[in-house]
Amino acid sequence: MALAAIKVTIPLTVLSFAIGLVLAMIAAMGRMSHAALPRAIARSYISIIRGTPLLVQLYLIFFALPQLGVDLAPFPAAVIALSLNVGGYAAEVIRSAVESIPKGQWEAAQTIGMSPRTALRRIILPQAARTAVPPLSNTLISLVKDTSLTSIILVVEILRQAQFAAAPTFQFMAMYGLAAIYFWIICMIISVFQDRAEERFSRYVAV
Repeated sequence: MALAAIKVTIPLTVLSFAIGLVLAMIAAMGRMSHAALPRAIARSYISIIRGTPLLVQLYLIFFALPQLGVDLAPFPAAVIALSLNVGGYAAEVIRSAVESIPKGQWEAAQTIGMSPRTALRRIILPQAARTAVPPLSNTLISLVKDTSLTSIILVVEILRQAQFAAAPTFQFMAMYGLAAIYFWIICMIISVFQDRAEERFSRYVAV
């Protein structure tokens, strides 16, 4: 199970969260766009992801896509499903964090000659990051636990390895309890990094 955590669960979490954040940023920008088409696409994406269970999304990508000629291995299928799921939830977190910044910050940036894109990158996002860190950390912690669902599409992560270990010995309490401890340790480590990230981004918050 320790090897499964190092080789599968943690890489699966890191890859899915990184790709999901990129999708979330794109979707958040679409939601805040003044153009109707990007806004509609972003709304539809977020609505579909938040309105359907992750388990169904995993089934669609791994079991249904091959009927359309897209045959994916378990790990890439899990990355795609988890990334899309993270993107749908994190998009609203990023959008709300950006919109929580006072309009005066935008106006101040324009006053000193910054373009909207530069203002977003250098002024708005560093301040919004402080607001977004706690909910994004919750999303990351949920993602760690959600990786256990990928066992149904044959990804050998912590839970799947616990099932393999418990099957011949019938030590279900010990094996599943140990799997729970591994998940808990990973989530505790994330919480430590969350505290440090909040302290780091606090210096960017306008008083």
